[in-house]
Amino acid sequence: MGKAKTARPTNVGVKVVKAFDRPDNATLIQKALTPLQLDEGEERNASEWLSPPYDMRGLRMMVSQSTILPQCMRAYRNNIPGYGIGVRYKEDLEETPEMAAEFTRATEIIDLLNLDMDTKEVFEDVIEAREMYGIAYLEVIRNTVGEVCQIEFVKDTPSVSKTRPLEPYQEVQFFYNGRIETRPKKFMKYRQQSGGKTVYFKEFGDKRIMDKRSGLYVDELEIEYQANEILEFAIGTEPYGEVRWMGQVLSVDGMRKAEFLNNNYFENGRHTPLMILIKGGTLTDESFTKLQEYMNEIKGANGQHAFIILETESTDNNLEFEDAKQPEIEVKDIAGILQQDELFQAYLDNGRKKVQSAFLLPDLYVGYTTDFNRATAQTAMEVTEKQVFQPERISLAWTINNKLLSEFGFRYVEAYFLDPDISNPDDLVKILNACREAGGLTPNKAKQIVFEALGEVAEDYEGDWGDIPLAYSKSSTDALSSLLGGVTMAYQKAQRNGDDEIVPVLKEIRKYLRGMEQSKEG
Repeated sequence: MGKAKTARPTNVGVKVVKAFDRPDNATLIQKALTPLQLDEGEERNASEWLSPPYDMRGLRMMVSQSTILPQCMRAYRNNIPGYGIGVRYKEDLEETPEMAAEFTRATEIIDLLNLDMDTKEVFEDVIEAREMYGIAYLEVIRNTVGEVCQIEFVKDTPSVSKTRPLEPYQEVQFFYNGRIETRPKKFMKYRQQSGGKTVYFKEFGDKRIMDKRSGLYVDELEIEYQANEILEFAIGTEPYGEVRWMGQVLSVDGMRKAEFLNNNYFENGRHTPLMILIKGGTLTDESFTKLQEYMNEIKGANGQHAFIILETESTDNNLEFEDAKQPEIEVKDIAGILQQDELFQAYLDNGRKKVQSAFLLPDLYVGYTTDFNRATAQTAMEVTEKQVFQPERISLAWTINNKLLSEFGFRYVEAYFLDPDISNPDDLVKILNACREAGGLTPNKAKQIVFEALGEVAEDYEGDWGDIPLAYSKSSTDALSSLLGGVTMAYQKAQRNGDDEIVPVLKEIRKYLRGMEQSKEG
């Protein structure tokens, strides 16, 4: 066998091409600065205008005929924006004239966003419509310098339709921590059709000029024909939002039908409480007339202590002289087979609980409070505040600060939604006692807590003693009293022994300690 030949290694050359070494006609590979995800709506809709997956007007009718949905929506309306909108500093810093001016400016802008009602009432309408349809809209109006000056709630939500985000991308600027940031964004168009008329809107933040009559972007246009902006509030990620209670539609419709069946009983149900059976005969015409009159006039005082006589006649035509068989009259009570109470009570109660679970609301917030006591009510409020209302307030406040108020460039202040005080007084007492025992409660802090509970503003006590913990102050006072007592005993003993050199010294020490004690008491 011949000797095997060793394979010669293949030389592979590698060349690193740097950006500054590339030819002038070479293309520099860059990262995409825009989202690349596909939009399912582009495949499902031949038109750029998107259609809702269901008839929104049907949702409004279901809500109007429901026995639980209005209460749930009212709870959201009252507890999310219902306590009002406030302005606060972002950081706890010493107030400067610039900060105070910005605080006043932000407060004025929020107060003047709508002149027909309180600004918080506008957002109450938004929340109610969003919970009904899954989406709600605000029409945003700007002044001549491009600042947001007014917002209007779009009342007829089902009349608004929109497009998918349209090409091309637009450069959008927003204010963040004192600097301007720029990002690419695709914008949508909106249109409202009602009564044979159509008006177009552009998405909030779109700086291009749109003709409200045609929905087309133009370079120049009279102000009266320029489209306003729409700011939407949607639940979920679907184009027209997601109805929170959509999974309970069958329950809502079933409860409506059950209530209709119960109501229909009063119109078409059986109301005859008794039956008169006559065997072997028939009522005379006179008795039938009397019975009918009696049933018609039995109401009120006319029916008290009255009696009725029924006369019958035989239907047997036998002419024999033997004794004829007399007719028998039997009065049968049939009230027991009548409907005594509403039907489907368990079904209605279970349906109500299902709808409430979709909103994450306990009975306390929708008017069912029979099974609550103070402890369970407090727990229900705390859990609902943390899991439902507080996250919604934070999300709504973010929209106000980062969209409506973004272009004002506020650096020190922000808007927020007020929340209720759900603190438990019993828990507060336990905390204060624990702090006092541990030596951490100061007079100023105790005063602040009491005044806040009374709804008043507390001012600190004059002097540094207000910031000294009560336990420390008490222990120092006890030590001073003990020391003063010891010095007094020594002074008295020195007087009895005639120690003239020590007596003046002890006298001055006792005088100084008494002065310290009086200053603490004062």
